[in-house]
Amino acid sequence: MKIAVGSDHAGFELKGAIISHLKQNGYEVIDHGTFTPDPIDYPQICASVARTIRDGGCDFGVVLGGSGQGEQLAANKVIGARAALCPDEFTARLARAHNNANIISMGARIVAEEYAIAILEVFLNTPFEGGRHEARLAKLHQIEVDEARTFVGGDGGA
Repeated sequence: MKIAVGSDHAGFELKGAIISHLKQNGYEVIDHGTFTPDPIDYPQICASVARTIRDGGCDFGVVLGGSGQGEQLAANKVIGARAALCPDEFTARLARAHNNANIISMGARIVAEEYAIAILEVFLNTPFEGGRHEARLAKLHQIEVDEARTFVGGDGGA
């Protein structure tokens, strides 16, 4: 299984621990940065992770920052991304089981390293339940399609 990982400077240290854990457990990892603890904005890094998932280059993504909130928002701007902010195992389980989330977002200032790894493991090992949730995901996708149509040839919302 291939996992795309990205962070800003606040998530840099946690990203290293997560990458190490993933590799030790047989996952292939694609690191989208940042590659130093120097201050950097997260939107393009998170969008890069999300595009890799959308385009089939990886199975899942991990985006990390101080709170994880902005990172989740940035990833979700990419059509096909279903990024979930998961500060605990329960949220991670439901994100996968009910929403078929393909990207997990966490905050390095919110969850400790050991707990972040536990949350990630729940996320990666929880299957999508399908059933009644499939219709909801189809409706979410239709919103993406409708919104993309709205801005074709327009100013992109600027």
